[in-house]
Amino acid sequence: MKKENSKLLVEAFGLILGCISMSIGINMFLKPHTIAPGGLSGLSVVLSKVTGMSVSFIMLAIGVPLVIFSFKILGGKNSIKTLIGTVMFSIIVNLMAPISDLIVTNDLLLSAISGAILLGIGIGIMFRADASTGGTDLIALILSKRFKGIKPTQFMVCLDAFVVISSGIASKNIEISLYSAIALYTMVKVADAIMEGFDYSKAFLIISKEAESLKEVITNDLSRGVTILNGRGGYTDDKKEVLLVVVPRNQEVHLKRLVKLKDPNAFIIVSNVHEVLGEGFKVLES
Repeated sequence: MKKENSKLLVEAFGLILGCISMSIGINMFLKPHTIAPGGLSGLSVVLSKVTGMSVSFIMLAIGVPLVIFSFKILGGKNSIKTLIGTVMFSIIVNLMAPISDLIVTNDLLLSAISGAILLGIGIGIMFRADASTGGTDLIALILSKRFKGIKPTQFMVCLDAFVVISSGIASKNIEISLYSAIALYTMVKVADAIMEGFDYSKAFLIISKEAESLKEVITNDLSRGVTILNGRGGYTDDKKEVLLVVVPRNQEVHLKRLVKLKDPNAFIIVSNVHEVLGEGFKVLES
């Protein structure tokens, strides 16, 4: 019971904090220049420019029916949660509407990037807290059910592209569409970074003839576990041992030096790992 209550508190806090961040981005940087980086919020900014109605009212007018239409897709619990998120977001956007009169900058590029960063932070926070405000992803889900051969992600790309292009049409300035595209890209990247976290690790795949000695120095010098995979050369057909090692960023250079010391001819693949669960890293929680 306590665990469920704490989860609800985290979701509520994440929703409010995310909505505040997004509302500042929309009202202070994006709305004054009709920059629309996709999504329901971007579509609302464009329609607000065309109709003169408030962004918050348009968000409610589109968002609430969307949740109702997608009730069967989302299920009862998620529909209620998304409905609460949609209403909460609209209320906070309306409450913070006066800050759109504050002229922080007239630079369109700076406005696009600043607004997108705040939107990305808000989306990332909400996703990490498992909160939701609905939006064009619901339209994509509904359309994918109607047109079964097309994935929801494909519809989302089309919808975001439509919003970005329409921002330039509504402003009668094609440059606004270009700024909106920059904002969309920035927003997605920031949201991804918030969701995945900045404390990433490095995964090494090492193919070496000195696998045994490398295993020893990695275990002893770095105090890291090593997984040995059986491999076979595609050209030579020789059997090879492949070492899989995951280390924190601060041990990346040290590991490279150890490999170079033991086998300068080793073949190494290094990739970013945004979450590592288990011994020596984060504890796996249910």
